Amino acid sequence: MSSDAATAAYELPPDKRAKIDAYRLLNRYAVRGQTVFAGSSLMEFFPVHELQQTFGPAFPFYNRGAAGFVTRELLAALDECVLELEPSRLFINIGTNDIGEPDYTLPGLIGRYEEILKRVQQRVPDCRIVTLAYYPVNADDEFAGVDRAAAADLFSRRSNRAIREANEAVADLSRRLGIGHLDVNAGLADDTGNLDKAYTMDGIHLYANGYKIVWDNLHPYL
Repeated sequence: MSSDAATAAYELPPDKRAKIDAYRLLNRYAVRGQTVFAGSSLMEFFPVHELQQTFGPAFPFYNRGAAGFVTRELLAALDECVLELEPSRLFINIGTNDIGEPDYTLPGLIGRYEEILKRVQQRVPDCRIVTLAYYPVNADDEFAGVDRAAAADLFSRRSNRAIREANEAVADLSRRLGIGHLDVNAGLADDTGNLDKAYTMDGIHLYANGYKIVWDNLHPYL
C-alpha cells in the first residue's frame, strides 16, 4: 500500500474526528491566504489569539492544533488543519506525541513529518513554512493530579534526550526541504535543562506564562 493510500485509510478516533469535523465547518468562514498554526495539544493550547490582542502584531491567523495528534493523524486531517486554508505562512509543531509512543522510532517520525511538509509544499507552493522546535519536558518534579507511575513510563520515552535528538533531525529536515526552523525554547528550561516547573502543569503542557516566553521568542518572526 502506498503512503498516500495508507494515510487515506487511517481512521481518526471519534473524539478527534469530531474536532476535525468542527474545523472543517469553521474553515468555511476563514479568509484564505493567512497564517496558520498547526500541531498537537502544545499548539492547540497555545493562547495565540489572547497574546496577540495584548502584544500584537495585528494580522489574521488560525490555530488548527489538535490535542493528542501524532504525525499520522495530522496527515489524515491535513486538509482540514492546513490545506483548506491555503495559508501564506504555516507554523507547525507536530511529533512530540510520537516520541511518547511505545513503538516510536526517529526515522519513522521524520519520514511522516517529511510527508506532511511535502504535501503542503505541493498543494500550497507559495506558503512559507516554519517548523518549531519541540519544548523540553520535566520528568523530575511532582505535579498535582499526575500519576507518578504513568508519568515515569511516558518520560522513559519522551525524555529531553529524545527531544533533543528529534529537534536536531527536524532542523536537518527543514534545511533539506528549504523551509524555516525556529527554536523558541530560550528561557523555558531551568538550570538542569528541564522544563521549568513554574511554566508547566504536568511536565509537558505549558501554563500561560510559559507560552508567553514562546510568544516572545516567536514574535520577531510573525
